[in-house]
Parts: sequence; structure tokens; C-alpha cells
Amino acid sequence: MSESFREFVVQRSPALSRSAYLLTGDHQLAEDLLQSALARTYRHWRRIREGDPEAYVRRVMYHQQVSWWRRRRVAERLDATPTERGGGDHSEDTALRLSVVAALRRLTARQRAVVVLRYYEDMTEAQVAEVLGCSVGTIEWHHRMSRLLPDPL
Repeated sequence: MSESFREFVVQRSPALSRSAYLLTGDHQLAEDLLQSALARTYRHWRRIREGDPEAYVRRVMYHQQVSWWRRRRVAERLDATPTERGGGDHSEDTALRLSVVAALRRLTARQRAVVVLRYYEDMTEAQVAEVLGCSVGTIEWHHRMSRLLPDPL
């Protein structure tokens, strides 16, 4: 394994893992998604390492997630009960986390990807369009559509 790829994986895996979770809504599926994306990235590492390998991995994760979603059409599994971390009252944090999960669950895979990349990854609309391989207008449309959904609370 290339040392530069190993360094990339060690440095960027936590952030990529969080993005994968937001795309899938399930910790195990997120791990599978990231692993699959990193395996595909490694095959092309010599070509992409000088560019923006993180954007490449995110693009692969998004396309792989959409492919899995289309193929399986399995209902998403999101934990209804948060894991206990001990100490203090976390009810407000839990309520916020559950409402965010509920809101993401109501979005289509494409809308979820736009929201995750735009707000969680703090990308511009142009960057999101590049990662998802579509026009900025398409990103704007998905963003508008995601805001039209009713508030879950």
C-alpha cells in the first residue's frame, strides 16, 4: 500500500466517516460505504493523489450510496434511541439529533447529499455540483425542494 494513501486514510477517515453516516443514516452502512469508496480510490490513487483525493472519495461515496439505494430499496434504519454517554442531561442534544435525523430521512438521496455537502461539509454550491457531477442550477433546485418539506416537530 502506498504510504501517501495510508496517510490520506488516517487523516481524512474521521471526516469522511461522518459524511458517510449522514448519507446512509446507519453506522454499519456508513462503514461499508467508506470502505468501498476507499477501495475504489486506491485503485486510481496514482492518478488522483496530486489533485483533490478527498473530493474524489466523496463523489465515489455519493454515487455508491445512490447505486445501493436504487438496487436494494431497503428502508433506512436509523437508531431511535441515542447511545448513552453518561453524565448530565443530554435531552436537548438528543432532541436536536433526532429531529435532524428525521428531517434527513424525509429527503431523497440526492437532496440529502446536497444538504450534507452544502451545510455539514460547508461546500459552496459550485463545489457540491462538482462533487455530484451536475449543474449549480440542479443543486439550487434540490436545495429549494429540501427547504419546502414540512417541519417534523
